[in-house]
Amino acid sequence: MPDAPSPAAALEAGLPPAIGPLLKRYLPDLIAFRRDLHRHPELSYQEFRTTDRIVAALENMGLSPVRLSDTGCYVDIGHGPLAVGLRADIDALPIQEATGLDYSSVNDGVAHSCGHDIHATVMVGVAKVLADLHRTAHIAGTVRIVFQPAEEQLPGGALTVIRQGALEGVPRMFALHCEPKVDVGQVGTRIGAITSASDTVRIEFTGRGGHTSRPHLTQDLVYAMAQIAVNVPAVLSRRIDVRSGVAVVWGQMHAGVAPNAIPATGFMSGTMRCLDADAWHRAGRLLDEVVHQVAAPYGVDVELEHIRGVPPVVNGEVETTLIENAARAELGEDAVVLVHQSMGGEDFAWFLQEVPGAMMRLGTRTRGGHTYDLHQSDYVADEAAIGCGVQVMANTALRAIRLRSRETHPDVTAN
Repeated sequence: MPDAPSPAAALEAGLPPAIGPLLKRYLPDLIAFRRDLHRHPELSYQEFRTTDRIVAALENMGLSPVRLSDTGCYVDIGHGPLAVGLRADIDALPIQEATGLDYSSVNDGVAHSCGHDIHATVMVGVAKVLADLHRTAHIAGTVRIVFQPAEEQLPGGALTVIRQGALEGVPRMFALHCEPKVDVGQVGTRIGAITSASDTVRIEFTGRGGHTSRPHLTQDLVYAMAQIAVNVPAVLSRRIDVRSGVAVVWGQMHAGVAPNAIPATGFMSGTMRCLDADAWHRAGRLLDEVVHQVAAPYGVDVELEHIRGVPPVVNGEVETTLIENAARAELGEDAVVLVHQSMGGEDFAWFLQEVPGAMMRLGTRTRGGHTYDLHQSDYVADEAAIGCGVQVMANTALRAIRLRSRETHPDVTAN
């Protein structure tokens, strides 16, 4: 079998070079970098130390990162017009870590339980690989890597990044997300929607309270809350196509302090999720009407606060194919698995409202090991996923540059 071409020869031939061999010498430093981020997690829009560490790492590569307002940054690598954007989110969750790792969070009540430390580290690794490639063999297109704050805070820091112009001139975007149900060495992909729309719903109730022996003299607020909890999801499921997967699920209900007293105030909150963007808009318009209709027979006053979150992340076919080809080239023919659409929300969707792109699921489960869940205090990612993520994302970026060249110069035949 002939030797693989050198990175310079591969780029000159219009082919993405193999990333794996380039990556080996970086991995120990990347793992140390990830453990440092993991040990010092920061909440949305508070990622000051995290941003400083990322900026310092990029500057040490000879790059010139641009800080966003408050937290987050982006950096350009390559030569010529912008050809592709990559995104990593950098914030942590308000969760007390319970992993027992040597590098567990030192910040009380804050943890990287969603893997954003992995995301940021992967993109730092991609920056290192691309910067080194560009020094030895010019990359004929510019890659913009965005380190985005506040993904965990709806409607998401992606909107802040877009408002600050970090997406201007970027023709397509890619991102990754840790997936503890997929093995290390594999990535999960899906054409079309890969996440769901997600909103927050809050309702405050006021009514005439009284003794439980005389509910007819009150506006029975607790009973009204129970009807809304059960019937609002049911009504929406009959007013909107069931294939759109609208799901209203309540997480909080508070009212009263005594078993024999009907309270005068109450509160409930939950989420509304939807698989389909059009149905998401329709459900948003219907929600207020349905809540008030269900509450009306009981005479209580309701005040609905519907906080719009994020639309679904909808992966483009072309961009998903780029990821899949990159994964197979770097990790092997069995590296790509089809994943189901998640009911979780992800603000990368806002980028894809502006430009085409795709998000992949990065396998973080040790083969044969325990299956963890995201947003849980015990979530542990296999650090071998870092190298896999760098390989696939760097290869994807180079393939996207080649595709962009064909799009902007269709008369030039590419290899």
